[in-house]
Amino acid sequence: MTTLQKVCLAVTIIGGINWGLIGLLDFNLVEALFGAESVIPRIVYSLVGLTSLINIGILLMDLDMHD
Repeated sequence: MTTLQKVCLAVTIIGGINWGLIGLLDFNLVEALFGAESVIPRIVYSLVGLTSLINIGILLMDLDMHD
């Protein structure tokens, strides 16, 4: 696994944990850390979305290698 893949996986996991906290406890960790009115949460959410798309590509590449 390359460094890019590891970073993308870590960011996606952090995003998933945040969504779990929102769903279970109605607590948004990103907004709690950076403020709801800040531009930083929007950047964080965009990065999580981008890394998720990269992870889809990694998953599909991995599936092609095992066929």
